[in-house]
Amino acid sequence: MTEGNFTDYVKIHVISGKGGQGSAHLRREKYIPMGGPDGGDGGRGGHVILQANENMWTLHHLKFKRHYSAGYGASGGKQTSTGADGDDVYIQVPLGTLVKNTDTDETLKELLEHGEELIIARGGKGGRGNNHFKSSTNQTPRYAQPGTDGQEGNFTLEMKVLADVGLVGFPNAGKSTLLSVVTAAKPKIANYEFTTLKPNLGIVAYRDHKTFVMADIPGIIEGAAEGKGLGHYFLRHIERNSTLLFLIPADAPDIKEQYEILLDELRRYNPELLDKNRLVAISKSDMLDEELKAEMKTLLDKEFKGIPYLFFSAVAQTGLMELKDTLWKMMNEQSVH
Repeated sequence: MTEGNFTDYVKIHVISGKGGQGSAHLRREKYIPMGGPDGGDGGRGGHVILQANENMWTLHHLKFKRHYSAGYGASGGKQTSTGADGDDVYIQVPLGTLVKNTDTDETLKELLEHGEELIIARGGKGGRGNNHFKSSTNQTPRYAQPGTDGQEGNFTLEMKVLADVGLVGFPNAGKSTLLSVVTAAKPKIANYEFTTLKPNLGIVAYRDHKTFVMADIPGIIEGAAEGKGLGHYFLRHIERNSTLLFLIPADAPDIKEQYEILLDELRRYNPELLDKNRLVAISKSDMLDEELKAEMKTLLDKEFKGIPYLFFSAVAQTGLMELKDTLWKMMNEQSVH
């Protein structure tokens, strides 16, 4: 998933269809001089419906079309025939789309299953025909109801990335490089802060044709939970990952300290994030010789105390299979580290 086409937040304006006019028709048939009312009801107006689609990854297609209008209901006819309903408008959205009423800020629903639907604007009701209004005192009513107006509203669609593994780390930790090596994604890679401005998604090929989704979340900096830098805006994407992969470069001044800072940012943003599986991956380990790596392992065994960690190098492509194996095992077991 290239970041240029990744849109995770969009506002739309919708109008459902007006209901059709009821008919005030009177029967005029040969040999029936006093034909009664036979006007049919109007059809309902079209709904505007959001529909979740598992084949979509982004809200990018809504970026250029923000206004949607459903069809009007048709008028009723003679012989109590009901008018046709207005055409519904379906708006396809990816799984994990959160729907809010923009004007009230009320959260309406989160669409998580393929085919799941949410009517965000109901079509107006069709008016009743004069057939409904006949009585013993009024046997030929010459009036019918008009259809009711449709609904109009503004809605905010917000997408939270549905990935199995979320990469968490400071800028320049090597997240984009890892993603480019283990998946077909082609993230932007450069040596400056906030290289990743949008989450990059990639499909990781695993053993026996199995796959899982990995998301490169934009780099967190200390203070992200308070909205400093880009971190706060994108932290929400981490909420949907089942496993968090903390990436810390081997040349970091203090690996445990960097891990604690990242963990603290997540805690301050949403403490529930700490319930997820966590794995610490020390990137750029091709810079270490065996002696230095052994010294680091001795130190990390004491500091991490049961928190799983491993070394790998995306550039030298060492430790990648072990990384995939560990992630797969963590994703498919019930225990939470």
